[in-house]
Formats: sequence, structure tokens, C-alpha cells
Amino acid sequence: MGLGALFLGFFFLSCVVCVKSVEPKTSPTCTFPAIYNFGDSNSDTGGISASFVPIPAPYGQGFFHKPSGRDCDGRLIIDFIAEKLNLPYLSAYLNSLGTNYRHGANFATGGSTIRRQNETIFQYGISPFSLDIQIVQFNQFKARTKELYEEAKTPLERSKLPVPEEFSKALYTFDIGQNDLSVGFRKMNFDQIRESMPDIVNQLANAVKNIYEQGGRSFWIHNTSPFGCMPVQLFYKHNIAAGYLDQYGCVKDQNEMATEFNKHLKDRIIKLRTELPQAAIIYVDVYAAKYALISNTKTEGFVDPMKICCGYHVNDTHIWCGNLGSANGKDVFGTACENPSQYISWDSVHYAEAANHWVANRILNGSFTDPPTPIIQACYTQRKLNHKL
Repeated sequence: MGLGALFLGFFFLSCVVCVKSVEPKTSPTCTFPAIYNFGDSNSDTGGISASFVPIPAPYGQGFFHKPSGRDCDGRLIIDFIAEKLNLPYLSAYLNSLGTNYRHGANFATGGSTIRRQNETIFQYGISPFSLDIQIVQFNQFKARTKELYEEAKTPLERSKLPVPEEFSKALYTFDIGQNDLSVGFRKMNFDQIRESMPDIVNQLANAVKNIYEQGGRSFWIHNTSPFGCMPVQLFYKHNIAAGYLDQYGCVKDQNEMATEFNKHLKDRIIKLRTELPQAAIIYVDVYAAKYALISNTKTEGFVDPMKICCGYHVNDTHIWCGNLGSANGKDVFGTACENPSQYISWDSVHYAEAANHWVANRILNGSFTDPPTPIIQACYTQRKLNHKL
């Protein structure tokens, strides 16, 4: 498998400065001046593509009409978050060309993990930019842009830089952890994966604390997706035993591990709220939203969730989306399907834009968040039950 295939195969969102304690139903909307995102390929808008091999066409063909550094035919959930908050799409921190950081930055890279991994991207596609490194990058970005902003002599010089005072008013989004499970399934047994979970979620909590200590107050944290529902999990699987898959074709034990991970994450976030009393920390159940789509594909206008839009996947021959390979002695290109809007899976790992849009619509209105909070009110903490305003 080529380097590009490795990357694409494994790369697995007027607020005041102080957060007020108000129920979302009675809250005015927040005005977030910026978004700072941390994550993996589910929210990478160009970081890994700028750092290593560019993601090729037909990625990006649907919305951007060209490769956009995203593992998708179009927009990701983070793009729909930006749209919902009336902010521009996020520039990747690692992209040096054509970037604008006035309204935030994206530190996510495809293949990133929460815990630093002892392997290179050339082996299994795991990014060197783990969450701790992304936080180091954010710290440097915040300090350096403040210097540049203060040194700037004209409005034009400041126009692509964040306003230093607005870091405390920004929304901080996290969508990471899926690749920690991926590494676990490859290297560990289930008991070892379970033992690793508390440390993984603690490292994410430490990242949130770092930002909180610098004034950040609004956090929007995605849990991990139904890992066993990615079509790639069925590659090279033959004579599948009864009970191995659920009724929708997902690998049951992998989804059980993802569910267990999410329980650890949710519990840690609940504890984090007591440790960071001025923070509004929203737990977003992306797993439930995606599984709701997977279990209702026909009624929602999608094809079977295990069908793949882009790439050549016949029997045991797998040519990744946008790559050239050989099948039956002939050159074959991993092309896209005719109707990506009907597919959940874009490339066997990542969601197509239409599926991302479907999920975004359900999570951004607060239907799958704890506490139930639409993203436009995510700068407010939840007041205690029966507490009067």
C-alpha cells in the first residue's frame, strides 16, 4: 500500500467574558468570535495534507470542487459548526499558505490520537501531532499572535490575526479519541484497552484544563463514533461468525469498546465541571447521533451504511479513494460514486458530507448533548435543578 493510501486508509465546532449560570431555554444566544479545534481526521481542515502528502481528488469534489485538505467529498461537522456560528471555515494551523486566523484556528490532523504513540505516520498513518502536541501548538499560537497583533501598525496587518482579548470568549472544540481505539484494537486485547481508557480521558481533561487556565471557558467535546460501523472493519473478513455483527452490519465488540470509552469520557467531563466551575463544558454524543443515522438509513434517504462511495473495493482488492491500483491485471483508479449524497461512508473510514450534515443538524440543536444545549448557547453553564434565575 502506498503512502497516500496509508494516510487515507487510517486517518481516522454577544457571549460575555465570564460564563453565566443560566438554563439554555432562557439563555440569549452566544456570540463566539472564534473557534479553536483539536482533533483527528474527523475535523482536520488541512493540517495533515499540508504537512505530508496532499489529500487528492476526488476528495473535496462535492462542495469545494477541489481537494480541500479534508477526508470527505465536502464539509465536515466542524465546517457546519462554523456555519452555525456565522464564522468562516477554520484554517489549519499547519497550513502556511492562504490562511486567516482572525476567527480561530484548527489544530486537528488526520490520524491524531489523544495519547502520544510510539510509531511513525509511515507505518499505520498515526499522526505525530497527538493532542498534547496540539496543545503546545495552541499555546505557541496564542503567545505569538499576541506579539504580532501588538506589533502591527495597520488594521490590514491585524486583519488575519486573532484579537488577544477574544481567546477567552472563543469556543473550544474537541473531536479526538477514535484513533486511540484504533491503535488499541491493533496492539492490545480488550482488557488492556479498558485499562488504558482512564489515562486517555485524563489526558483530554488535562488539555481542557490547560486552555481553562489561559482563560478559555466554553468547551464542546465530541465522544467517539461507533467504531465498528466503519466498512473498513469488514475488509478481509471471511466466514463471519454468528453474533459478530449487529443487525446493521457493525462489529459488535468494537462498538461495545467505543461505548465503554464514551462512558469514561462522560464521567470525566462530569468531574471536570466541578474542577473548572466557571467553564461551560458540553458533552456531545456523536456516537448516538451517528448510530441513529445508521439504524435509519432507508427512512433518511441513504443507502446501506456498509456501502462505500469512493474507492475500489471488490472481494479482497482494496484501492483507496483517489489512489491508483491494480485489479485483475488492469490499472484501476479509486473513483467516487455518482450520488455521494446518498452515502454515509465516503471512503470506508470517513463520512460523506451529506451524512456529516445530517449528524451536525442533530447535535448542534442540543438533541444529543449533555446537558441539552444548542451550540448557539454553549457559553452558558447549566444552573442547578429548581434554582431560580
